[in-house]
Amino acid sequence: MKKILFVLLTLTLLAACQRVAVEQTEVMPEPVAKTQLNVGTLYGPQIFVTTGQGEAGFDYEMAALFADFLELDLEMKPYPNIGELYTALDNGEIDFIAAGLADTQTRREKFRLGPPLYRVDQVLVYKQGTRVPKDISQLKENITVITDSSFVETLSQLQKMYPDLLWDQEKNRDSAELMGMIARGEITYTIADSTTFDINRRFMPELRAGPTLKERQAIVWLLPPNQSDQLMSDLLTFWHQEKRNGTLAHLNEKYFAHVKRFDYVDTRAFLRAIDNKLPRYKEKFQFYAGGIDWRKLAATAYQESHWNPNARSPTGVRGLMMLTLPTAKQVGIDNRLDPEQSIKGGAKYLNDILKRLPESIPENQRMWFALASYNIGYGHVEDARKLAESMGLNPSAWRDLKKVLPLLQKRKYYERTRYGYARGNEAVHYVDSIRRYYDTLVWVDNQMIEDEKARAEETQLVELSNKNNSELAGTPPQ
Repeated sequence: MKKILFVLLTLTLLAACQRVAVEQTEVMPEPVAKTQLNVGTLYGPQIFVTTGQGEAGFDYEMAALFADFLELDLEMKPYPNIGELYTALDNGEIDFIAAGLADTQTRREKFRLGPPLYRVDQVLVYKQGTRVPKDISQLKENITVITDSSFVETLSQLQKMYPDLLWDQEKNRDSAELMGMIARGEITYTIADSTTFDINRRFMPELRAGPTLKERQAIVWLLPPNQSDQLMSDLLTFWHQEKRNGTLAHLNEKYFAHVKRFDYVDTRAFLRAIDNKLPRYKEKFQFYAGGIDWRKLAATAYQESHWNPNARSPTGVRGLMMLTLPTAKQVGIDNRLDPEQSIKGGAKYLNDILKRLPESIPENQRMWFALASYNIGYGHVEDARKLAESMGLNPSAWRDLKKVLPLLQKRKYYERTRYGYARGNEAVHYVDSIRRYYDTLVWVDNQMIEDEKARAEETQLVELSNKNNSELAGTPPQ
């Protein structure tokens, strides 16, 4: 009996030990929760750029909103070229690519493509004075395009019709750099998206657009071909939400609408004025700007007077900021022809308008409403906002107000308003022009920063070379 009890007890203990061992092997580590959205990108004013005012770009702003939608932190990772972006996605270094890339057949075969963000045309770009080609078959010199770009695929398709068509590829240059080479006469032709061309010809007015090679090509994000079902599902939900909210329309207006209008003579004159006139007033714009980016204040002054302190109009506005007598008295200045007083008064007036604007107007659009008020009066802008609301539009979105302001010139609309007739179409052109001037001033500032960095690096290299030469010669560096 004792033996039987001993055997039973031993078996019970062994079974208990085995259960413990099994339970321990089933314990799995908790999966690490994802906290960061890693997005691969390229540098470009409409894609991703870092400025003194922070980070910007169509793709950047959409990626930031998508990260918020997913409740993740955003990490934008710029790469030097498209090929390295592809490699990073293949290696799992990034979750997707947001770099202003177009929907092409080759990319459809390699990746999953997100929904369209906006659409572009592909245009042939050349320098003013170059013989204008009527079509691609008439080119006597090679086209230079970016390696792995959609332009390579377009040219490959065209080569089937035009076997003599040839092109060169640049791996480590972007469209802006190739257009810079066009402007300097280093290459003859390139291909660019219409949006990129519109943006860059403000800085390089010698650029010209030739034949359109492809129309309305969708710009999309690229996702991994495998294991991205949940990401694609989230992206589609997010895209539909932002499309309904008007975000896509707002960003399209913000980055592209104001650059479509181009005046060669005006652009050349503005670039010359930045060199010849702006240095006299730059410090005053910076000092009196208050809460306004001084470059927006300077751009407004150029739109008003072309930085001429003695400017005057038939209606009696005068000076650098073209103030009326009542406005000058309102802001406390007595000499509209004194540049410093004019800048001080114009800045105060603009800041006062910004404070009066309804809080419903988003921060990133308030300046456009204020500038429209500076041009035609605060009351007329309020009339346009009420008119927009009555038409089912958003009175606090600049993209909608741009549609309504020109209606203030039509009797059937302005008769319904408090302040009556106003040249609303002029106000829209006024704001768009200031935005173009502002973008150019930002670009010039960034170029100066890059030039200073390059000079500093060159100086360091020279000093290092001198030091090494001195050490080799056995003499102490001077």
